[in-house]
Amino acid sequence: MKHMNSEVKEERTSNKKRIDLFLVPIVLIAAFLNLFKIWTDEYANAYYTAAVKSMLQSFHNFFYASFDPGGYVTIDKPPVVFWIQTISAKIFGFHGWSVILPQALAGLGSVLLLYVLVKRTFGVWAGRFAALAMALTPIVPAVSRTNNIDSMLVFTLLVATWMLFRAVRTAKFGWVLAAFAMIGVAFNMKMLQAYMVLPAFYVFYVVATKITWKKKIAFLTTATALMLAVSVSWAVVVDSTSADKRPYMGSSQTNSVLELAFGYNGINRLTGNTSVTGSSHKQPAQAQQQTASSETKQTSNSNAESSQSSNQSKSSSSKKMQAPGGGNQNGMFNTGNPGPFRLFQKGLSDQISWLLPFVIFSIVGLFAGVKFKGPYTTKQKESLFWLAWLLPVAVFFSIAGFFHQYYLIMLAPPIAAFAGAGAVALWSMYKQRNGWKSWLLPGGILTTAALQVYIMSPYVSSIGVAPIAGVGALGVILALVLAVRKERKNSVTNYLGVAAMVVLLAMPAYWAMTPIIYGGNSMLPAAGPDSSSGMGGPPSTATNSKQSGFNGMQPPGSSNGNSSSNNQMQPPSGSSNGGQMQMPGGSSNNGQMQPPSGSSNSGQMQMPGGSSNNSQMPNSSSSKSSSSKRKSGGMNAEVNKKLLNYLTKNNTGEKYLFATTDSTSAAPYIIKTGKPVMAMGGFSGSDPILTVSKLKAMIKKGEVKYFYLSGMGKGGQSDVITWIKENSKEIPSSKWQSTSSSSQQGPSGNGTLYEITLK
Repeated sequence: MKHMNSEVKEERTSNKKRIDLFLVPIVLIAAFLNLFKIWTDEYANAYYTAAVKSMLQSFHNFFYASFDPGGYVTIDKPPVVFWIQTISAKIFGFHGWSVILPQALAGLGSVLLLYVLVKRTFGVWAGRFAALAMALTPIVPAVSRTNNIDSMLVFTLLVATWMLFRAVRTAKFGWVLAAFAMIGVAFNMKMLQAYMVLPAFYVFYVVATKITWKKKIAFLTTATALMLAVSVSWAVVVDSTSADKRPYMGSSQTNSVLELAFGYNGINRLTGNTSVTGSSHKQPAQAQQQTASSETKQTSNSNAESSQSSNQSKSSSSKKMQAPGGGNQNGMFNTGNPGPFRLFQKGLSDQISWLLPFVIFSIVGLFAGVKFKGPYTTKQKESLFWLAWLLPVAVFFSIAGFFHQYYLIMLAPPIAAFAGAGAVALWSMYKQRNGWKSWLLPGGILTTAALQVYIMSPYVSSIGVAPIAGVGALGVILALVLAVRKERKNSVTNYLGVAAMVVLLAMPAYWAMTPIIYGGNSMLPAAGPDSSSGMGGPPSTATNSKQSGFNGMQPPGSSNGNSSSNNQMQPPSGSSNGGQMQMPGGSSNNGQMQPPSGSSNSGQMQMPGGSSNNSQMPNSSSSKSSSSKRKSGGMNAEVNKKLLNYLTKNNTGEKYLFATTDSTSAAPYIIKTGKPVMAMGGFSGSDPILTVSKLKAMIKKGEVKYFYLSGMGKGGQSDVITWIKENSKEIPSSKWQSTSSSSQQGPSGNGTLYEITLK
């Protein structure tokens, strides 16, 4: 107790200085990485941006996080982050940057919070280095520069951590309740992902508090009950509301928030069973799906449609998409193959793992000599907290069936904390020549430099040999010199230690800047020289540099003068959900997708959920439209003006401007016009929302009469779509299709517009 009191006094003394001048440049670096040029991202992730546009229009839409202004279906996540984004848009106006701003500030706030958390116990230099490591972890700014949820989620969990640490220091139960309640708030941001930190909270509170076991159990039980109550509060309200009084819960199969939380956005992430099968709920998620051959190339052949059919037939027998993590070495969406070394594989290592070897050496040093029964110092207790955060999350990402690269931001706080605390601890052991522990510093530097060379090696064509050779050579030299000079104490040795830290952070710093240098992707954010592709992995080895998107497939709603079906992604035959590729908002295609071939700006790939890589389709006249404003949402909120004029002119009071299969075609029109557009099957087109009888009733009421149907998003809607085609009048494309549709998004060149009127 005397030791603890002396530490508290020392902390208070060190905190008297209000401004840490060394922290200022770190904050400026973080602000630059998170905020610079976010104003060029005009519409961000259009799936979520469309929801903000809708939420601005009524409290009903705001509360339920409705995707469309008509309140037909919600987005696939809880509403808290989108409430914040909507408030930001209300204050600053509806812009891409105004919906991104809360996440960018959250990324900056996480850097500051980590500084406060680490500094108090491990010292000011540990806090500074931890904050810098957090700021320069590539995936942190990559995510924070978008309107995806994860940056805000991490910030909220760090706030909960601050509350928990304060609860232990002050021995006040109120702070324990506040900490667990904050996790409940985080649950309403991204559901079960918020619970990944619970092992750390439980372990730390049990070890760090000096109260009886009876009180520990009682306090934790009460706090957990409060957390669960806060977690399900919104879900209970929504699920208890009559279905006809609220939007359908997007991406659920039973119109239930709880099912969405614990199924699609929960356990299914671990198992990989994230397919939504529409009317067939028994389809296994691991079912293999078919896709066009990766060698498919764009062509202007007038017989493209028949050629495509032939290619698909060949593909269905020879090219099948593997289950998540299977197949090629990069796994689905570049998340590698499940296994103990997954975080060191391509596609993941360059997002988060740059300092992992140094962290491992730091953990060894920080826990050296610790006895299982204690007593534990404050440093050891908090080290245990960060370890209990790091290990379960790392294990999850090592074995999970489906996730996206940007989820790895969950690992950033413990890695940065150990990097900061470990740097000071290992340096102290080195300077004190503390036996075998004194070798941990040069060993950590050497192995970390070696890993960074490995991480960069696939990018030789993008970044050149010099940075790779430089990091490797300097890392080896500095580690060896430190080992040789271990017995000496002078200023030269101090400079060598600082130089080593600079070398280890140099390439993460460059990687963290790549979304600014090369452009980012608001749907699938990832750092790296190909950051704008949204696949965050090594460049493709495909030889055709003119392939667009993934494997040369053309997005729905785009045309470059070829047959409208030439490069259109088709659902595999026999798939109950249309075989559709689901993207974030957070879903999967249960198969592997290859990273974009050729250069990172070779083409634009539009996907369900509203995003794509940042470039336009080849042979389009898009260079003009992308010169000043980066529209990395993929749907680009570029609408077919001729179609819009036709629909507006012929609207006779219908509630919906038109209906379409999924959010891909709907979002640009919602963003641009603020008018209701019905995504009949929700986010990916596979939600079992509509029935034929329900649609008939809507048409008779005069709620909708125009339908745009493409080759995407048919899962769970086959009966509805068949009925639409059989009972509608096809509108000639000359009336609504723009001749310049090659540079536009949404319904334009590869679908059909229908009209239905019933008496």
